[in-house]
Amino acid sequence: MRSDKLRQLFIDFFKTKGHKEIPSSSLIPENDPTVLFTTAGMHPLVPYLMGCQKHPMGKRLVNCQKCIRTQDIDEIGDESHTTFFEMLGNWSIGDYFKEEAIDISWEFLTGKQWLGLDRNKIAVSIFKGDEDAPFDADSKKIWLRKGLKENRIAAFSKEKNWWGPAGSTGPCGPDTEMFFYVGSHDLPPENSNPETDEKNWLEIWNDVFMEYNKTGDGKFIPLAQKNVDTGLGLERVACILQGKKDIYKIELFSPIISKIEELSLKSYDDVLYVKSFRVIADHIRAAVFILGDNRAIVPSNVDQGYVLRRYIRRIIRHGRLLGIEDKFCPLLAEVVIGIMKNPWNELEDNRLFILSELAAEEERFGKTINQGLKEFEKMMTGYEQAYRATGKKPDIIPGKHAFRLYDTYGFPLEMTEELAREKGLKVDEEGFAKCYGEHQEKSRAGAEKKFKSGLENSSDKVIRLHTATHLLHKALKIVLGEHVQQRGSNITAERLRFDFSHPDKLTETQIKEVEDIVNGVIKRSYDVKYEQMTPEQAKKSGAVGLFDDKYGETVTVYSMGDFSKEICTGPHVGNTAELGHFRITKEQSSSSGIRRIRAVLEDAT
Repeated sequence: MRSDKLRQLFIDFFKTKGHKEIPSSSLIPENDPTVLFTTAGMHPLVPYLMGCQKHPMGKRLVNCQKCIRTQDIDEIGDESHTTFFEMLGNWSIGDYFKEEAIDISWEFLTGKQWLGLDRNKIAVSIFKGDEDAPFDADSKKIWLRKGLKENRIAAFSKEKNWWGPAGSTGPCGPDTEMFFYVGSHDLPPENSNPETDEKNWLEIWNDVFMEYNKTGDGKFIPLAQKNVDTGLGLERVACILQGKKDIYKIELFSPIISKIEELSLKSYDDVLYVKSFRVIADHIRAAVFILGDNRAIVPSNVDQGYVLRRYIRRIIRHGRLLGIEDKFCPLLAEVVIGIMKNPWNELEDNRLFILSELAAEEERFGKTINQGLKEFEKMMTGYEQAYRATGKKPDIIPGKHAFRLYDTYGFPLEMTEELAREKGLKVDEEGFAKCYGEHQEKSRAGAEKKFKSGLENSSDKVIRLHTATHLLHKALKIVLGEHVQQRGSNITAERLRFDFSHPDKLTETQIKEVEDIVNGVIKRSYDVKYEQMTPEQAKKSGAVGLFDDKYGETVTVYSMGDFSKEICTGPHVGNTAELGHFRITKEQSSSSGIRRIRAVLEDAT
């Protein structure tokens, strides 16, 4: 079964179960600073899962969501991990719970008119319980009633069988994961399951039972509204259905692999090169989708732009390891767009932007590599001088020197090792790993401090700032022109950050005008109202929105008097008077053609 058929079959199946299809959200989370990318289909649904408001499409939903998980980047190189993937998901928002969710999953996996997988090759895992939540006895009973043998049920801790929250706080709960046997036997051995025989079981689906809300102080509070959130990895299931052991051999990857073989004159089946093939194939897909997502992110040294830059530079690094010296990223991107433009038509729409940004970053990194080579030669000269002075010939490059090349010049460790071998030297890999670990720990601590709260908290401060972004958006259109469009929003309890399309730096006069307009609307004490309508009706009513394929059959439109009318999921304050005083604290460039404003709300004087 090809991936496009699997994608549609999943949607069609859940429609028979009363689910309404919703479109994929952006890869860049709106108004949530706790994560850099959308990591799961539930991420955009947090306000509804929290019970803040009702979803316009109802309580049963289904979709295919494009996702990126940066925590998997170091896993790339094996047969099953990818950083970009398509997540097929279904949701019950305060409707059915564990029994029906498991029944539905089992039917889709094993039903003859659906996937028809061999029941004897399926195993599951459940949550074993801890001080925050009890053992999931209900799920175990349900699986046993489905006919699953007890020796096919594994119990794990939170590390493996607890999902969420998407950021640092929000809805979460125990999950039950479904696995398919990919070992060498016709049927799994008697006592084989994901706990006793992990390497031979491939996780394919996860049913999350959202019973709790994780608060800012680390407590797990039972939710009044219980939800179900599931995720089935399209690429992994396609791999099983196509009888492959290697995810990179399915039709979503094989044309990319073939193009790399053509460019490198190397074979994917050569064990010396297979990791580089996989890294390149995965990362070029991720880079293309990030660039093609509303053209809001470009390579940079911060946030999503840094991740994008890291993807592209890893592609180039592994290309060099395969012997590819000429520029090749745009050539691979063309292949990705050709494979994925249906159903992801934004890739075709943004083709020229994607190709030009990849070419520019490849050009920049080419210069970086040259700088790294010069620095390496300086290092060798220093070693030679030390040798002449002491008579002691060096045989190893210290880890801190190799890390300096990596950290300061972006020079890959593999290239340092290759050049060192040519000089008869080795690299202190343990020393490099220590420096790298210390660097990662500092970065992680900084990230935890930076991304400590988000819209899913639904705190009063966050809701006020979120409401203010609507007023800011409209004020910018009035002062700068109708070309202004929102390109990103990031909100903490302390401030809002708003990215928008505009070519020039704002003058002090323009900033003051924007502030005055927003504060004028706040003082008018407009009620904040919302209504649900079709996207066509919203467009005719004058509501602000992108009006692309991201919208479903029904949208929610929020209005504040006759000033602002915008498509949004909420939540918002009840009246603009609740916002206090609006003040812009900083205006700067975010990327080419994109400006960024930081603003706060203060008590009205």
